[in-house]
Amino acid sequence: MFEVSEANRTAKCIEIKAYDYMLRFEKSFNGFQSTGTAYDFINLCCLACSVEMAQTQDEIEAMANGSETLSIYSEEDIETYRDVLYYVGQVLGGFFVINRKGKLELRKYGSESVLDIAQKHRFSSSFSDFITRYTAVSSTNMRTETAEYYSVDPDDGLTMNLGVNPLLQFGLDETRAQLCTNILNDLQAVNYVPFDSDTIGNPALDLGDVLTFSGGQADEDQITCITSIKYTIGGRQTLKCVGKNPKLSQAKSKNDKNISGLLSQIEEGKMGLYTYTNASAYTVADSNTKIISMEFTAKEETYAEFIAQVVVEISADSMRMEMWYMSAN
Repeated sequence: MFEVSEANRTAKCIEIKAYDYMLRFEKSFNGFQSTGTAYDFINLCCLACSVEMAQTQDEIEAMANGSETLSIYSEEDIETYRDVLYYVGQVLGGFFVINRKGKLELRKYGSESVLDIAQKHRFSSSFSDFITRYTAVSSTNMRTETAEYYSVDPDDGLTMNLGVNPLLQFGLDETRAQLCTNILNDLQAVNYVPFDSDTIGNPALDLGDVLTFSGGQADEDQITCITSIKYTIGGRQTLKCVGKNPKLSQAKSKNDKNISGLLSQIEEGKMGLYTYTNASAYTVADSNTKIISMEFTAKEETYAEFIAQVVVEISADSMRMEMWYMSAN
């Protein structure tokens, strides 16, 4: 499903340029601070940008890190709602796409092949002599000014650099470690051979589909993943899987995990004002409900003032009351 952005008329035809609904998320994010689960942030983006979600709340919360409470306390480099989805996708160990029904869908890295492409179905193909795989993740902690490093044994593959993910900046050290470890566990499915191939075409294939190739120079025992698709109407289909060589990571010192993180420069003596908005509405009834949760830290002695405003919508159950009057004789 696509939206037409340009329609240029010529003497014989109409030239159309269209994009899928992912472009709708290139909408300015107002930078408010918030707390919620991954589903809350996804739903927030979809409501703001008028895109329907493909997965339910239960499906998102069933994923690793899906039920964890995440926080944004600084706008950092978040400029658009698409940036928010990028960081949420990192936390959930996957990536977002617009599916064929025009809905926003989170896809996880797979390890089971959906199709084998034989040599007779390929016009041309090239395969790398290495397998892209990840054995570590690195996440910059702004509070400690270090890049925290989590790995499996043996650590001889690539490192996924999560950068300064705002959703991973606050909370207990144990919570951060568990979040990053869950991301690393999801990355273990990435064991792909990069390739480039022109095939006869299969319109059922989509981004993230895992394939096997057989015949010719292909190794049918290895899997690969589609990261790029190019269709030519009435012609060939070009498939690609991009990836880096894990051997190149050995040239980098593991001391990189101790490098200073990239921090926002705060000028001394300047006042900063930050606003907070909850990602989803709270239902308050008979039991106590926590509606505001906030952590504050400073590198030097300073003064902070917290002002809260709670906007409520009150609804009450209807009650019928009967009144009787008695007259005295």
